[in-house]
Amino acid sequence: MNAVDLIPTKRDDLAGLAGDILRVEAIFAIWDETQRSAVEAYRRAIEDLNGEALRRLVQALKEEPAALAAMKQAVTDEVVYAVLRRHNILKPSLSERVGAALDGVRPMLASHGGDVELVSVRPPAIEVRFVGACDGCPASALTFHAGVKKAIEEACPEISDIIQIKSMSNAADNDSVRFVSPFALGAVGGWHLVCRLDEIPLGGISTLVVGGQDVILSRQDAIVSCFQNACAHLGIPLDSGDVEQGIITCPHHGFQYDLSSGECLTAPEVALQSHAVRVIGNRVEVRLSS
Repeated sequence: MNAVDLIPTKRDDLAGLAGDILRVEAIFAIWDETQRSAVEAYRRAIEDLNGEALRRLVQALKEEPAALAAMKQAVTDEVVYAVLRRHNILKPSLSERVGAALDGVRPMLASHGGDVELVSVRPPAIEVRFVGACDGCPASALTFHAGVKKAIEEACPEISDIIQIKSMSNAADNDSVRFVSPFALGAVGGWHLVCRLDEIPLGGISTLVVGGQDVILSRQDAIVSCFQNACAHLGIPLDSGDVEQGIITCPHHGFQYDLSSGECLTAPEVALQSHAVRVIGNRVEVRLSS
């Protein structure tokens, strides 16, 4: 990774800011132990200073009713919330606790080719939906009550109604959103209609030109991903590479990438350039990253 890779993304959202940190941490990871220890000590000292300052600030604001109200509004911002949670100044939100509970049962669901997604949080009720092999499985009711429902009840006792809603997998021709890549949530504008969902081979890739850029689309179960058709090693096209079990191998120098995340399995400090994807009915739309 060179100096160009360290240029900030100029994005002020949580994903952009966190991405800048991850890019720098990837450089630290290849340093020797002495250098990494020095950087870690420096990081802890700065975090301790910032954390103590934030704790004193929050404590002072709590003593003023108007300031307390403004602070409660401020923590609805994802960046503010993430930083205060990082310093354990805020307790985890209901959504975070529900998410952690679902993450706890996902390995069990994944072992059977399924998953669960959070549809809505409306205390004291939440709605969840099974996807993949768990959708319509004869044992889904047992899985819901013994796995998902129990996990949420233990993590969130204030939730009294945990509702399993029908999957949208049988509604491919309607206009509701079936899938949005996580980093594209809330994104508006700039979407390109690129193909139908059934035009992307399950477990394989499709190559398209979107907005003048060569991209590859991948479909693994219910997950659709989109990346620049360029190996992160030398920028050579990837589309003629072999795809097996969700991993594409660059046909030129053998670099391997996880098609669900773009992570390079050969050199973890680099990754494919991701583009946002959403599936509406049977339509696949892509929003190019800047």
